[in-house]
Amino acid sequence: MGISEGAPVLRIGELSRRVGVSDHVLRAWESRYGLLRPTRSPGGFRLYSEADVARVRRMQAHVAQGLSAAEAARVALAENEAVLAGNQAVLAGNQAAPGSDAQTRAAVSPAASSGSPIAGPGSLAAGHGPRPASASDWPGALRGALDAFDEPGAQAVFDRLVSDLSLTTILCEVVLPYLAELGERWVQGTASIAQEHFASHLIRGRLAGLARGWGDGHGPRAVLACPPGELHDLALMIFGIALNRRGWRIDYLGADTPVDELTRAARARHPDLVVLAATRPENLESRTAELMVLARHTSLMLAGAGATAQLAAAVHARLLTGDPVTAADNIGWPR
Repeated sequence: MGISEGAPVLRIGELSRRVGVSDHVLRAWESRYGLLRPTRSPGGFRLYSEADVARVRRMQAHVAQGLSAAEAARVALAENEAVLAGNQAVLAGNQAAPGSDAQTRAAVSPAASSGSPIAGPGSLAAGHGPRPASASDWPGALRGALDAFDEPGAQAVFDRLVSDLSLTTILCEVVLPYLAELGERWVQGTASIAQEHFASHLIRGRLAGLARGWGDGHGPRAVLACPPGELHDLALMIFGIALNRRGWRIDYLGADTPVDELTRAARARHPDLVVLAATRPENLESRTAELMVLARHTSLMLAGAGATAQLAAAVHARLLTGDPVTAADNIGWPR
């Protein structure tokens, strides 16, 4: 069945839930790239169609392959138009003319035929001013907004990140470096508790948007948690988001989770993997007996700066190493 605009019946919240993209990012893609084509209900609400869902998913696929958001949107729209044109030709009974494959490729990638480069992350967006020339400049922009308690400014930085960069780039080259630098400044006393709390709260909200729907699907299941006393779970959230993008379903229990509760959840959910993350060794070392019980019921991995190879071996768990995104890359599909 080909793509058609279809009946617009979806409110933006439902569209967001289906595609796993926050509503404010969807609105940005609509206004900036023309990706969505809503109509108005009699009550004045924007309504979206299945064709909008298809275009967003096409764009997400291209972003996952490394295209910038602007380029991914352009390709997704061109592909959509090519499919619509093909459907119309079939309905009209027309036969494809010789050379149509080349014409379709030109439609999908307009820059290839025009000779014009497609604007990437270093270009200007109409009405939004200049942006950093590379991903390495973004942590500084984020730090400036967060240190100044500038919530709108920090949200604008995140909006631009989602529009311009792939998810892997955002996490690996912006969010994780910023969090590491913030932690160092907090230890050194050059970042206040208020700044750390403000930044963590805002970043958590954006990560929660990326995590939306991560329990859906049919892939293997992972249960993620931090032990009692561990309140720093942003790295674990990033790991869960990255793992979900690789096909896993996520049950997220988060910070300060009693190990016996985690064990009960594992027995009820029958996950393929349980990951317990801690930044301080004492949060794990004081619970070796409970961890051994947990490891008898499920495949257990310990992660974070508080996890060691010796402790993992002692409780019959595995040690998860590397940054959260790399660690997710290294998780094999269960046999």
